[in-house]
Amino acid sequence: MFGIHDFGVFVITGLVVNLTPGPDTFYILGRSMAQGRRAGIASVLGISTGCLVHTLAAAFGLSALLAASAAAFLAIKLIGAAYLVYLGARMWFTEASAATIPSAFSSSSFWAVYRQGLITNVLNPKVALFFLAFMPQFIAADSQAKFAAFMTLGAAFVITGTMWCLCLAWFSSRLGERIRENAGFAVFLNRTAGALLVFLGVRLAISK
Repeated sequence: MFGIHDFGVFVITGLVVNLTPGPDTFYILGRSMAQGRRAGIASVLGISTGCLVHTLAAAFGLSALLAASAAAFLAIKLIGAAYLVYLGARMWFTEASAATIPSAFSSSSFWAVYRQGLITNVLNPKVALFFLAFMPQFIAADSQAKFAAFMTLGAAFVITGTMWCLCLAWFSSRLGERIRENAGFAVFLNRTAGALLVFLGVRLAISK
């Protein structure tokens, strides 16, 4: 569909990446623990909207570029491969132990929390780079519907991520304590996601 291949691998990898504790995870946990589930849900919706913005940016920019130039496709592929390997290696070797969960926030209204989650995600260049590096490798170079392919992959990533983040918001207190106390759990998730990203980066670099 739309030139997408290995969709199952994409979904599984996206799930592992979403499960890995990161800035969005701890932001949602902090909001939920400090201001309740409603604030946590607002944060989730804001962050998910930010991911849709990144998806649109990648779809508009990369779909046109990759359709116009085979050399550009190769360059993006190699840059993306290098970035995925870098991310994976960094996640593997970083000790993700007791990450700080924020507890003090200046606003509590639903829309204010939503806007802050949205802005936090949209202004994070690492999220943009991840989308640019991650999605192109699952789209065939000769696809005639690259924009639709980007949007389909982005929607799948956002839907699975939103479901997980809503669970975080709902069970925030227990999960927050578990992540604070169980450093081994965080390290396991980081290394699993890191190994997957390295594998995908190498796979992308050697693919034709």
